[in-house]
Amino acid sequence: MLNESEEKSSHSRRSFLKRTTATAAILATPPVLVKAADKKLDEKVAQRFEQVPLQLEVNGKPYSLQVEPRVTLLDLLREQLHLTGSKKGCDLGQCGACTVHIDGKRVLSCLSLAVMQSGKKITTIEGLANGDNLHPMQEAFIKYDGFQCGYCTPGQIMSAVACINEGHATSDAEIREYMSGNICRCGAYPNIGAAIKDVAGRGGGQ
Repeated sequence: MLNESEEKSSHSRRSFLKRTTATAAILATPPVLVKAADKKLDEKVAQRFEQVPLQLEVNGKPYSLQVEPRVTLLDLLREQLHLTGSKKGCDLGQCGACTVHIDGKRVLSCLSLAVMQSGKKITTIEGLANGDNLHPMQEAFIKYDGFQCGYCTPGQIMSAVACINEGHATSDAEIREYMSGNICRCGAYPNIGAAIKDVAGRGGGQ
């Protein structure tokens, strides 16, 4: 075991070696590489070579895209397609604000990689209405004042539609259970339930 004096000496030698190694590495790096690193050219080159082709149908419109394999569906929708209705809340799959439909099933887009959705049909809140005619669930949210601050509402509406389509809107308890993935309910929770029951009672969903 090292005594205090030996330990200080050891730390001192290690610190010296680290500093000299780092300095040597910097001095040995060609200036052109240093400049490239400053401009993040390596990241840009990597992004270009890492991109893969992706075919999607979003809100009835076909897209042919190039994406990095690590891009989430949420980021693709918001940043590349500029469909910002799906919100980035927790970005951990816990709040439901990013809920979209993939081939008719609800999915948390922040937890889904875009490259995994090739050939699939994506529906976002922007694609729920039929032109100027709101979806019955959107009308019901207005009728029953199911809106909250607005940030979570798109995800709530997408989950509410899915809740009916999945056959999980037969009672208040069932609606609450199958809407529990959308965390933010604020003071509008009873109103959201009323809107879902209304649309479900009229056979609405799709």
